[in-house]
Order: sequence, then structure tokens, then C-alpha cells
Amino acid sequence: MSDASPIVPAARARIRGEVLDHGARLLAEETAIALTYQRATHAVMLASPADLEDFAIGFSLTEGIVTRAEDIESLEIVEQDRGIELRMWVADAAAEALTRRRRRLAGATGCGLCGVESLDAALAPVRRVEQGAGLRLDDLARAVASLPSAQPMNDATHAVHAAAFWRTGAGLVAVREDVGRHNALDKLAGALARAGERPSGGAILLTSRVSVEMVQKAAMIGAPAIVAISAPTALAVRVAEAAGIMLAGVARADGLEVFSHPDVCGIAPDGH
Repeated sequence: MSDASPIVPAARARIRGEVLDHGARLLAEETAIALTYQRATHAVMLASPADLEDFAIGFSLTEGIVTRAEDIESLEIVEQDRGIELRMWVADAAAEALTRRRRRLAGATGCGLCGVESLDAALAPVRRVEQGAGLRLDDLARAVASLPSAQPMNDATHAVHAAAFWRTGAGLVAVREDVGRHNALDKLAGALARAGERPSGGAILLTSRVSVEMVQKAAMIGAPAIVAISAPTALAVRVAEAAGIMLAGVARADGLEVFSHPDVCGIAPDGH
């Protein structure tokens, strides 16, 4: 556990028209977080200092460092003067693969592909996910509309993203927040892995735009659907199509727009 708070008060002077008043506002904290394996630093990300065990496990899974949460043999959260270290020891096979990979990241807030050492690595083929069943478009639109009430950090600061997992019949299973959208998705991946949730029967909900690395991470998680409040990039749509993922965006309470694999929600490809 970390003692760092993800929300901190800050003094501010507020000007509205000709009125000036002094007070305080709650701000989202961001902290340098180092993810280390076998005492070697693999990545340094700026993230919210919350749900750090989920972050460590989820990042390890979505980045392909381990294939199962159980491959992380130990995890220690170490607070330091200028940040937090997520100190992990992984199984020998994972450690050897990581050494061969020689990938180094220095990630700013929201950075998803910083430090990838080649174009081939950035656009490596994604795994094809198992198709989901029982997903309804109207349910998914309402699920996205329900997210604000499940975001206490954003409610306080108006400055963080959320990633959530929704399942038919169960509703919102897990929600994680972070100043970085990729971090929020990694934390969600860790939460699902720790809970033993199988994501094949649900959808990932995002409060952010959908760029390609978000689709890549969703494929690593094994989710058959992504629904976001913003529009995706064209590359994200192509990668989602290759991965078998239904990608929907511009989600509102009254509907959404589907860009790939509409059949996952029972829509014929030709719209009939």
C-alpha cells in the first residue's frame, strides 16, 4: 500500500467576471512510478498513486511481460523521495524474455508507446480475442452513461480518466481511474486478473479517446468489445478489426457509433 494521496488540495484565486475570491481546489496528483523487474527498471510512468498493485499486475500483462498474474512471484510497493517503485520479481522464463527484449520506456502522462525500439514492435500483430455473446448496444450506451457516478476521483478533480469493465447481467464489474488513460486501462487489467474475471463476456468502457495502443491493451486483456465516449483513430479501427474486437465510440446515453465487428452486438455488417 502507498501512503500517497491521489487527490491533494491546492490554494487558488478564482476570477469570475469582475469577482475575485480566494480558496482551494482539489487536484489530481501525479507521481513518477517506476516498474522494476529483478531490480532492473523497465518503465517510469507518471500516474495517479492509487491502485498500484493493480497497475503493476495490469501493466505487466498488457505489455506482455508476463502471460499470467501468477508469473509475478513477488511485488513490493516502495515509496522513495521522488516517486514510487513497484518492485517485482517474475518467473525465470519471463525474466529471460524481458532481458532479450531490451525495451526501455520513459513515459509521460498518458504515454502509450514511448520507448518502443522499432516500428515492428509498435505495430506488432495483436492476438485475436474470443468473441463475446449477449452484448446489446442499448445496454452498452447506458453503461457508459453510468460511468460518471462511478468516478469519485474525477468527481472531485474533473481531471482523470476511467476504464471500466461491464458484463451483461452484472453491470459495472470494476472501474479504475488515473490521470493517464493508458494507466487507467492497465489498472483495470490488473483488477480483473486479481479478481479472476474472464473478460470474454463483457466490454471495456473508456472515458477517453481510443488510439491504437488502447486496442492493443484490450486485446491482451481478451475483451471482445471497447466502447468509448470519444471517436477512435483510423489505425485503432484497423487493429480492432484484425483482433476481432467490436470498437464503438461517440457513446452517449441515446446511442453510439460502431466502427468494427458490429456482429458482436448482433448487427449485420451491411447494416441490415
